[in-house]
Amino acid sequence: MNERVRRRPRLTGLRAIATVAMAAALIGPLAATPSAAYAVDGGAAVRQNASPETRTHLRALARQLVEEGVPGVIVRVDDGHGRPVEIAEQAAWTRKDHRLRADDEVREASSTKTVMATLVLQLVAEHRLALTDPVGKWLPGQVRNGGAITLRMLLNHTSGLFDYTEDPALVPALTGWDTHVWTSREILSLVSGHPALFEPGAEWSYSNTNYIAIGAVLEKATGKSLAALVRERIAEPLGLRHTFYATGSAWPGRHAHGYEPDAAHMPPNVPEEFRNYAGPRHDDHVDVTGDYVTADGADAAVVSTAGDWSRFYGALMSGRLLPAAQLAEMRTTVPEGGPDDPEELGYGLGIERAKTPCGTVWDHVGVVPGYATYNVTDSTGRRTAAFFFATSTLTKEAHQTGAALMNALNCALFD
Repeated sequence: MNERVRRRPRLTGLRAIATVAMAAALIGPLAATPSAAYAVDGGAAVRQNASPETRTHLRALARQLVEEGVPGVIVRVDDGHGRPVEIAEQAAWTRKDHRLRADDEVREASSTKTVMATLVLQLVAEHRLALTDPVGKWLPGQVRNGGAITLRMLLNHTSGLFDYTEDPALVPALTGWDTHVWTSREILSLVSGHPALFEPGAEWSYSNTNYIAIGAVLEKATGKSLAALVRERIAEPLGLRHTFYATGSAWPGRHAHGYEPDAAHMPPNVPEEFRNYAGPRHDDHVDVTGDYVTADGADAAVVSTAGDWSRFYGALMSGRLLPAAQLAEMRTTVPEGGPDDPEELGYGLGIERAKTPCGTVWDHVGVVPGYATYNVTDSTGRRTAAFFFATSTLTKEAHQTGAALMNALNCALFD
């Protein structure tokens, strides 16, 4: 895959512009901290899919990322042949908190949007919602230009709504200090004070506000909470035992720890308001695992594992979750860089299409404090891959290695 700048998720400070590696926030040098990588899965002891060369390359990249300052890395590849490749590497100093495994639960962040889009399309198939519905029909008076913005525009980021994470009022929530849980109504009210980025449907711009509105519509249309919808319509039918919609900081299962540099070791170019995270401090880092980003909702609240997400993608792309007509709608994309986008990146309904030298993939990136994820599948769902970084802050070197890992994962699908 050629190097390219990806504009999503586009989040201020701690979750800045997504890049070729993934949505890496606060790119800059971390403090030099002694670290040593180790493999959890035992390497060649288990027969795995993908070629030996591919497995060796993926492990080398994961170890290199740890050497370059990433506290922990999980890599998983299932090319549909044999047992998936699963790799976990972590810095030695993190072992006092948790021994990382490839099947640990992680915050999936913006990959949540794929789940929310699936729920909407299920309701469309049941004739309870329509993609042409104006959001104002369901949330009267709550969304700026609500009469002109359709559910489709929310789902594919063509609404023109300001991204709520860019508002300074959200800084305490985004850094873990705000204990007030922001409701969708409060967030939409805050966004209404910002001018539209463009007329509805005129352009494409990634905005987390779109999915805050989608979540509110889902709850209004069904009378159920998002946590219940995810559980009843996605997790339970597919047997996803480690997938749930988080409504607080509790982790019921085994989970990866996430970290950010402490204030003294933040890169100098990080804005003052994003230099100090809530959480226990040690080894020049803040353990943000227990931080619940109180503004995250339908845009970023799902927790899952790489294995569960692979099963979700398989069910989604094979038509088990959506009828053919609605799956086709999900895969109908708009160009992220405008009509003349040379990279041919397209955003569908809660999922992105990317054309790579090895084949076309469908993916999504997610970033919240301490957690950065990349999930990818082919068009059938039989081939899936993922990586997780235990931080949203990368060194310049790790940024480049992360790009190489993304490339390697995409091509490993077709190995």
